[in-house]
Amino acid sequence: MSAEVSPAAKTGPLAGLTVIELAGLGPVPMTALMLSEMGAEVLRIERLGSTQPLLSLPDEYDIDRHGRSILRIDLKRQEGVELVLRLAEKADMLIEGFRPGVMERLGLGPDTALARNPALIYGRITGFGQDGPLSGRAGHDITYLAYSGVLHTIGQEAGRPVPPLNLVADYGGGAMMMIAGALAALFERSRSGKGQVIDAAMAEGASMLATPVHALMAAGLWRDRRGANLLDSGAPFYDTYETADARHVAVSCLEPRFFAEFARLLPLDERFVRGQYDRTLWPEMRAAIVDRVGQKTRDDWDRLFAATDACVAPVLSLREAGDHLHNRARNAFVTSGALERPAPAPRFSRSRPTLAAMPADHDRQVAAVLARLRLSKSETEALVKSGVIDR
Repeated sequence: MSAEVSPAAKTGPLAGLTVIELAGLGPVPMTALMLSEMGAEVLRIERLGSTQPLLSLPDEYDIDRHGRSILRIDLKRQEGVELVLRLAEKADMLIEGFRPGVMERLGLGPDTALARNPALIYGRITGFGQDGPLSGRAGHDITYLAYSGVLHTIGQEAGRPVPPLNLVADYGGGAMMMIAGALAALFERSRSGKGQVIDAAMAEGASMLATPVHALMAAGLWRDRRGANLLDSGAPFYDTYETADARHVAVSCLEPRFFAEFARLLPLDERFVRGQYDRTLWPEMRAAIVDRVGQKTRDDWDRLFAATDACVAPVLSLREAGDHLHNRARNAFVTSGALERPAPAPRFSRSRPTLAAMPADHDRQVAAVLARLRLSKSETEALVKSGVIDR
């Protein structure tokens, strides 16, 4: 199990890396959280006078602020901009998620920052990228999924496209692509000594995740219709089914030997096993599965299939997942203060990840951050007194 430790004691694979996070929503704080838990020291810059976030949480639950040092700076003042640039001079990476042009207007664009620190990795996460006709448009996860074609694929044949929370574009196409890009840029810098700008567009990141589907479609193995294919609920052996207690099980026995095991235990007629991929049998096969699964409770089916390779799983709620025997054995969920949450991922054989804790006392954070810049006490007091930073 990961343990909460101070930044100085971090031992993850990115220990020694310094990251500046320009506070934002969605993928930027998720990127910062994961980098922090992999060992990086993250300094979050929050703008003085900015509006409250969409969802305002108590500190103990505000995962967007955990694992960081935090400075609140007035970026409308030149002194505040200069302070951020001084911080960037000593950083390895800066990440931001504003619309194109905002950082430039603030005086913190990549040209300015890289002039001060040519080795800086400058990460930019937007919906549509830094240029193009839609680059200035506002949007959210399903906006970017809609334009990428991915949203069209999610849902059942007779239903509407279904929002997949904000996991696919925000966190998959944004945060995960930014982390991959950052690590690639850091590796390249180890050879060239130079930083560079990462342009991570969530719409393009989501599209990249769907590359295998595009390949299947090009090969004639995927229909450009929702709910008509192997992995989108079109196949009766890759779908969810309601149980007798109004819960659900997930069935995913794609391979013939796994399907045969499923059919034996459910049971299903042998002709379905012989004709698993005969689409003309799928409506009848689905009806048979619906009828059989509806005769037992979710947990009854879980006990029956638990020790098999039939690829049947109980659909657990978020609360139930933390208590499942496998997740308990792996310490897959951990407690940070009052918050129970998934453990840092991925795991490493030697490097110990750091579970992000609530921010420390703000006064101590400010003093520690500014001390690293070698600001004198009088300079610090002047910044506070003038309102450039908030202590």
